[in-house]
Amino acid sequence: MAKGPKYVVPYRRRKEAKTDYRVRRVLATSSTPRLVVRPSSRNVTIQLVESKVDGDRVLAQARSKELSKYGWLGGTKNTPSVYLIGLLAGRRAVKNGIKEANLDIGLARPTKGSRLFAAVKGAQDAGLSVPCDNDVFPGPSRIEGATISEYAGSAIEETRNEGMFSEYLKRGMTLQDLPEHFRAVKAKIEGDETV
Repeated sequence: MAKGPKYVVPYRRRKEAKTDYRVRRVLATSSTPRLVVRPSSRNVTIQLVESKVDGDRVLAQARSKELSKYGWLGGTKNTPSVYLIGLLAGRRAVKNGIKEANLDIGLARPTKGSRLFAAVKGAQDAGLSVPCDNDVFPGPSRIEGATISEYAGSAIEETRNEGMFSEYLKRGMTLQDLPEHFRAVKAKIEGDETV
């Protein structure tokens, strides 16, 4: 272990790779709420968080488990579902009077075309202003799930292995119909006035 007068013990959450305090300080001292996108191993949570001296307050949120209410049969953490969650969180934020937010992706690396930016695209399509370059968003075919359905068709034909997409098949989802199913669920979310 390092010793000496210049050694500074890092904060516990930084050692555990949970918080980048330098970035958090900039986001927390801003007057604009944060659009927090946090994927887990099976689900995704998107929250609009306002930082106060006494702690953070969640102003609006959406989770991937809520998509089943709109009839979503696809996965809960892929690009199309993250877009829909971003759309749902954005609609709730706009309904609560929030007009803009700053993106907070935590310690995740900002990769062009990733599902984190699909969430931002969904929030922007809901009417929330999130500063982000349009080049980093995934393409429309990825957002709608066309690439998943194409890959699923070729993978099942080549290997005769349906194990990779067994969860879709258990729910009664035909993988070739994923883009149409995505558009139908998106229309339900956009038409829901009780968001």
